[in-house]
Amino acid sequence: MYETRILPVSDPDSLGRFRLSTSTSSSATSLDHWDATESAPGLDALVTAANHIRKTDVPVGFPTETVYGLGADATRSGAVRGIFSVKGRPSDNPLIVHVCDLDMLRELCGTELPDIYRPLVERFWPGPLTILLPVPQTSKYTLAPEVTAGLPTFGARLPASPLTRTLIRLADAPLAGPSANASTRPSPTTAQHVVDDLNGRIEVVLDGGACGVGVESTVVDGLCNPPVILRPGGVSLAELRSVPGWERVERAYNDVAHGGNAQNDAKAQKTEDELKPRAPGMKYKHYSPKARVVLYEGGKTPTRTQEALIKDIESAGQEAAVVGVVRTTTWPALASALDKATTTTNGTVAGGLTENGDGVTYHLETYSLPSGPKVLELDLGRDLSSIAHGLFSSLRDLDARGAEVILIEGIDDGGDDLASAVMNRLRKAASEVR
Repeated sequence: MYETRILPVSDPDSLGRFRLSTSTSSSATSLDHWDATESAPGLDALVTAANHIRKTDVPVGFPTETVYGLGADATRSGAVRGIFSVKGRPSDNPLIVHVCDLDMLRELCGTELPDIYRPLVERFWPGPLTILLPVPQTSKYTLAPEVTAGLPTFGARLPASPLTRTLIRLADAPLAGPSANASTRPSPTTAQHVVDDLNGRIEVVLDGGACGVGVESTVVDGLCNPPVILRPGGVSLAELRSVPGWERVERAYNDVAHGGNAQNDAKAQKTEDELKPRAPGMKYKHYSPKARVVLYEGGKTPTRTQEALIKDIESAGQEAAVVGVVRTTTWPALASALDKATTTTNGTVAGGLTENGDGVTYHLETYSLPSGPKVLELDLGRDLSSIAHGLFSSLRDLDARGAEVILIEGIDDGGDDLASAVMNRLRKAASEVR
């Protein structure tokens, strides 16, 4: 057991800057080289974390713009195995590799990026997009085999967070970095979420505030024709299709709403190699709170009336003393229709009751049905970005408040927005889909 420390970083934007590389690359861009600053608030914390990454096999918690990651030197097997051990993650689930700039990615690949990815990099990097690349045979950095889980490809990402890029620069190695949660739990979007899951298992968590996106990166494979999305995330299908060479990009993730089902009979006919996940999040149950989650498919299930929802809550109350209800776009507010003693608060992802502009703020009402359980009714708002931003936080908060069953209103993911990412995560979290 370790003493887990949270190290605050007060001004992440002051930690470094991009500059053109001094290399003779024919594809030089403004993202070539990231220089860490020599002096800035919080830099000492990053130096401590980077030294930890270089000298130990215990991973470090760190923030990105998507979710908090669990970082280790991607070139050392012992360090990468530390990630799997701390998370309880299956060893056949590959890890995404984070780089601080394009120079580091070129040194990792041993060559220039494939042409298909160049317009994506120009449009979406640094940002929530992961690209699949061939595992290099010879390069400055040799990836530990545990990173790729035996696959001939690996996922690479240039994060938008200056804190993450500076940490990588100071560690002087690409970082393998899955989400910093216990395996199957909701992804963490604050430093405290990391501690809630991994306290005693790791020593250092860098605190750069709440994450801005709230769901993980989109993972794409441009090495096949047509290119495909392996995991939906912060970059939408419509955005990808607006980029030259990606007009025909298709969905290839295993999602019931898009023609796939991980539990169907065809699975039994596939070989072991075919069942290997090509990207994180494709195979295993993820993002689940301790509570049993009942998901109502958005855009397919008719809007629930107050009466129908109350009946569903009463039914859930037969197995749970506390029921959570997460509203998004159409479900009516229940509290106003009930005769109850209610407590209304503005909760934040940090678990307090004070509004925090850096976090996710939502509306929570607590009450009891006349003949039923205690109800925690949480409204994520109607805006898609706020729903995505608050998704994991709401699941964790309802867990912390004692919910044993959570009823969640899904959203219509027929469009090309973050909705696909939100529903992909919810389907993987759900114990039951209605």
